[in-house]
Amino acid sequence: MWCSRAAVRRLQRVAVAPLTVSAMHKTMSTVSRVYVTRQIPPEGLEILRKSGQVQFELWNSDDPVPREELLKKVKGVDGLLCVLTEKIDAELLDAAGPNLKVLSTMSVGFDHLSQPELKKSELNFVCVCFLRGIRVGYTPEVLTDAVAELTVALLLTTSRRLIEATHEAKTGGWGTWRTLWLCGYELANSTVGILGLGRIGIAIAERLKPFKVKKFIYTDVAPRPELAEIIQAEYVSMDELAKQSDFLAVCCALTPETQGICNHNLFSKMKNTAIFINTSRGGVVNQEDLYEALSTGQIAGAGLDVTTPEPLPTNHPLFTLKNCVILPHIASASYTTRNAMSALAANNLLAGLRGEPMPKELKL
Repeated sequence: MWCSRAAVRRLQRVAVAPLTVSAMHKTMSTVSRVYVTRQIPPEGLEILRKSGQVQFELWNSDDPVPREELLKKVKGVDGLLCVLTEKIDAELLDAAGPNLKVLSTMSVGFDHLSQPELKKSELNFVCVCFLRGIRVGYTPEVLTDAVAELTVALLLTTSRRLIEATHEAKTGGWGTWRTLWLCGYELANSTVGILGLGRIGIAIAERLKPFKVKKFIYTDVAPRPELAEIIQAEYVSMDELAKQSDFLAVCCALTPETQGICNHNLFSKMKNTAIFINTSRGGVVNQEDLYEALSTGQIAGAGLDVTTPEPLPTNHPLFTLKNCVILPHIASASYTTRNAMSALAANNLLAGLRGEPMPKELKL
């Protein structure tokens, strides 16, 4: 009897084992491992949960995942959903390994991504070529309205000295009416310059037009006549942009070419009544040169939603200036926009893992 039962058990193991392995292979082939580097808005997470396509692990915090933890968690993942605080470089990609095929960033900017490393090819010792071939999704367009609105708000706050005025009202500085106290600069009959004419630049101009702006001018790597026609903007050189602008809004991406492009050379050519606004990336501005321009009266004021580094240390000289308004990188911070960004990031990731076109893919 014992021999008979043992034989039956062996037969059962032989029969069941291939089915179990097969089931495992099927599961592994249909469910991808994903790491999400931040607590993202709920719409994106819900899309991932309901897809049935991924098994994801989440760094469930508003604060960035520590680098050492990130390097551990990405090992062997098929996909990565990140935000702009994560530096995606050779170290991280090597730590992830060859399974990583899709990266989705919840941002319109991509200066935190090492594009050469993402598309890198290598030759091994037997001259076989390996490609990382990692596809990248990002989230442009969905934040255009929110960024444009914030830019206009920051421009008006800076030019009409609203932060100063609020402080005076709170601290007893509000005395009798005075003829030139807290006077600022109007948009009516002004020239507005845009550095980097894209969707956001157009959206800003469209919102400023009802303020009776006299003229829009712009500069870019090349003229963009189709976009410029929408707002009747004139293409000018960088020097002319500086000289003519009463208000100068920076809307360009951060690239090696635009790194520090707003520097002493630009500020020295601007009017001493000009207002400088940056809602793009902190790296496009030389902050030491900006401090000098503001503190010496070379320009009238500056409004910044982005700085280098972020957060800007509270003892930074720019914080000592009354004519500099600094916000903590909140241009896209509306509930509608942040949820739309997370949803687009999730859909980019899922489409990439399926080998399908992403809704918004960055062409490397």
